[in-house]
Amino acid sequence: MQNESTSSQLGEDQTGESLIGREYEVEVGPVAHGGHCIARTSEGQVLFVRHTLPGEKVVARVTEGETGSRFLRADAVTVIEASKDRVEAPCPYAGPGKCGGCDWQHAKPGAQRRLKGEVIAEQLQRLAGLTPEEANWDGTVMPAEGDKLPPGEVPAWRTRVQYAVDQDGLVGLRKHRSHEVQPIDHCMIAAPGVSELGIEKQDWPQMATVEAIAATGSHDRQVILTPREGGRLPLVELDKPVSVLRVEEKDGGVHRVHGRAFVRERADDRTYRVGSGGFWQVHPQAADTLVRAVMQGLLPRKNDMALDLYCGVGLFAGAIGQRIGEKGAVLGIESGKRAVEDARHNLKDLDRVRIEHGKVDQVLPRTGITECDLIVLDPPRAGAGKGTVKQLAALGARRIAYVACDPAALARDIAYFREGGYRVRTLRAFDLFPMTHHVECVAILEPAGKGV
Repeated sequence: MQNESTSSQLGEDQTGESLIGREYEVEVGPVAHGGHCIARTSEGQVLFVRHTLPGEKVVARVTEGETGSRFLRADAVTVIEASKDRVEAPCPYAGPGKCGGCDWQHAKPGAQRRLKGEVIAEQLQRLAGLTPEEANWDGTVMPAEGDKLPPGEVPAWRTRVQYAVDQDGLVGLRKHRSHEVQPIDHCMIAAPGVSELGIEKQDWPQMATVEAIAATGSHDRQVILTPREGGRLPLVELDKPVSVLRVEEKDGGVHRVHGRAFVRERADDRTYRVGSGGFWQVHPQAADTLVRAVMQGLLPRKNDMALDLYCGVGLFAGAIGQRIGEKGAVLGIESGKRAVEDARHNLKDLDRVRIEHGKVDQVLPRTGITECDLIVLDPPRAGAGKGTVKQLAALGARRIAYVACDPAALARDIAYFREGGYRVRTLRAFDLFPMTHHVECVAILEPAGKGV
């Protein structure tokens, strides 16, 4: 009872007048991390505005916030003066109050990449104190092969789509920062292998979500169903053969209903088994693109000792393992139990590759490893963190490859690596999530004294 009254008191102290629905005519400033731009109300309150572009004049309608809030969230509902980079959103479900999956449908493809580059530069400066030149980055965000399309066309790249299901059993996608479902009949960024299943044509009674996976390294197709509480699985009859998995209500585990419990993916001339909806890069070109960038940055040598941290199903461990000869060695560390099983299966032909199960900061000290030649880390969105970076810097690796899906986490960890005596040798950015604000980076780090 004490906790309830305390939180209630806090709520009363912090409550101001709701500004939801209030409209402001504003001049839009720079892009910010998260798929919106910054503006200010006439009273000086910061607005994070979606569906706009830098330099525009718009009417912004508040979607979250109150008089005492540090900032407000808003949608641009009327464009008074448009940017030259603006296009009509190709998707009918993109726009204020609609699907929250895409952030930049209203921007030309080249402008989207420039905006992402501006976000990376801002995060590097703010969190790591580095200019693009100091990070040895040319400022560009490269499109994936085949994604350079004219304005008005959308690359169909998303090989994994999690559909939400409303109370009537209709599938859709969630609205921005909401549990509300926007029903759809087609997702434009869904890969052909997902679209051909016909998920949107079916009703899904008693389901909470339906996740569709279309492997790019094979014809494997998979659907993962999450029932509502007490819900029974429907008979799944889709337009293409598909395996069906179920998320169990009791333990949240993913269990096979029929078909394979995994899909087969392909990268760097190897086949990888990815089980139970486990992590694999969503863009068809992403795995190969990132392996190339990491290998070009690390330049593995015969007999190298390497670490692959947050290794998933073994993508980078496999790539390094094929390049270090019979006397080299790779240790992969991964916290997901099923991913560890898959990684061991995927790399069983590489005798000098070992995969350990557990959290990096706990497993690494137990290994007794005090030095290594190469490190690759692909941490979750939150980054590796100061403690883990300190452990890695102490190993004295010749090169470290940091694969990042969040520029803020990357910049924070680069700052920690700098404290540990490392500098950025090169930084590359890839637009592997077109139409969204997400971007992938690969930073190659080396000891700061090298070459000085």
